[in-house]
Amino acid sequence: MTQERTLSIIKPDATRRNLIGKIITKFEDGGLKIVAQKKIQLTQKLAEDFYAVHKDRPFYSDLVNFMISGPVVVQVLEGDDAVIRNREIMGATNPAEAADGTIRKEFAESLEANSVHGSDSLDNAKIEIEFFFDKNEIVG
Repeated sequence: MTQERTLSIIKPDATRRNLIGKIITKFEDGGLKIVAQKKIQLTQKLAEDFYAVHKDRPFYSDLVNFMISGPVVVQVLEGDDAVIRNREIMGATNPAEAADGTIRKEFAESLEANSVHGSDSLDNAKIEIEFFFDKNEIVG
């Protein structure tokens, strides 16, 4: 096993329903440690820049609008194989396909409002973490 860091975002649907603590508990119970965390309101530009990889996809505008609809919690999770472990804890992107006990199975409202985002690879984790956090904000 390899000690890794990954980015996690608790999305507006979850913050609106006061699920932050329940979601954090799932990450911590799953063996991940929070080494950076902040609650922010994404601006239009910040959301557009973060999701720029999806710019040509039909859901891009809806995704950006959703992500600016309320506050989010961005955090850096650390642990053994953190990228894969985080994705296991989150569950499948489509909550209808997510395994029982996962965040998306328990808390998602829809495919878009699926409560959490997580980096999909180590390379993207590094990029996404640097997008939201300065090195001095991450404390192990």
